[in-house]
Amino acid sequence: MAGGPFGSDLVSRDYVAEGVPVVRGTNLPKDRKFSLDSCVFVSETKADSLHLNCAFPGDIVFTQRGTLGQVGLLPSDTQYSRFLISQSQMKMKVDPAKADSRFIYYYFRLPSTVSYVENHALQSGVPHINLGILRRFEIICPPLKVQQKIAAILSTYDDLIANNQRRITLLERMAEDIYREWFVRLRFPDHENAKVEKGVPQGWSYVELHQIATVNKTSLKKGKEPERILYIDISSVTTNHIAELAEMALADAPGRARRLVRHGDVIWSSVRPANRAYSLIFEPPENLVASTGFAVISPKPEIPFTFVHLAVTSDSFVEQMAMVAKGSAYPATSFEDFGKAKLRVPPADLLSQFHSVCEPMYRLRHQLRQSNTVLARKRDALLPRLISGKLSVDALDIRFPPGMLEFGF
Repeated sequence: MAGGPFGSDLVSRDYVAEGVPVVRGTNLPKDRKFSLDSCVFVSETKADSLHLNCAFPGDIVFTQRGTLGQVGLLPSDTQYSRFLISQSQMKMKVDPAKADSRFIYYYFRLPSTVSYVENHALQSGVPHINLGILRRFEIICPPLKVQQKIAAILSTYDDLIANNQRRITLLERMAEDIYREWFVRLRFPDHENAKVEKGVPQGWSYVELHQIATVNKTSLKKGKEPERILYIDISSVTTNHIAELAEMALADAPGRARRLVRHGDVIWSSVRPANRAYSLIFEPPENLVASTGFAVISPKPEIPFTFVHLAVTSDSFVEQMAMVAKGSAYPATSFEDFGKAKLRVPPADLLSQFHSVCEPMYRLRHQLRQSNTVLARKRDALLPRLISGKLSVDALDIRFPPGMLEFGF
């Protein structure tokens, strides 16, 4: 076991475009063993100088301070042969003669284990754990072969989820590439025959966002509120992803739970716009409510949501929002500034053609995410029963919901 480097030994100026990945809390999501999204890197030379803080495929990584209970398993199916853990992480290498690292990872995913970690955290300053607490942690280990069987069953679910996530990422990139090709590089269908006027093809126009979409169109009204809501908090949204929805009685909800969202809306965090915390809303339940910290961008009826989503998440739009953000500690963009953002909009026939190409990609992405939700729920239900021994691995027959294999498993 080892902790991360001292604070001064690893700072942001050490980060480079490519090299050895640095493992941070953002790389340890709840729904996967590990994520390379939002990865930062250091040079091989820097990693060599911090070799005691390097971790390798199969090692387990724990968050030491911050979101306690976070745990990840470093993957062996990437091009990276080693990783560097950040100052807020600890690593553990499992003895393969005694334990399966996947089993240990899942043990630390148990809700009871997470609660134990939280309850035994040191409370001075920011709550944290340390290597001493980790070393004293007791794990109930069945025989190695049983560990391997349990790990294999749970990993089946995780592997299916990871495969789906790869397909989701591919679909997102395909839609983004088509948007850039048609509307940024202006190589849209039949562009060779288009006439150009004032630097744009004939029929195109520069508009402000409020001309093609509304911002914060609908909020909860007194007397018409649902008794229970599904709530999207600012902290649960990252780039094109909502980590979790919190179900609660409206009476218990935060005061910021007021924004109603509908199919095709884009929610955009107004705080720190450079962080790109936004997501498309696709076929939501009626009681889905977002924080008032979001700008809820609703396309007008004649404008397809596929175009609006990709336009307001493009690099140029993000740059506009970052430039007008006010405040030093928590720079924020006003909702009025969202409405004033400039966009280049093609004619209706090209918008319709674009939507017909991209909408099936969005729909398949939604289906894959729904499948992942089902898989994660089943995995999480099996996890405590398998590890506690209440469910025999030999008696378990894994069956997936009907239709799930249609999505490419």
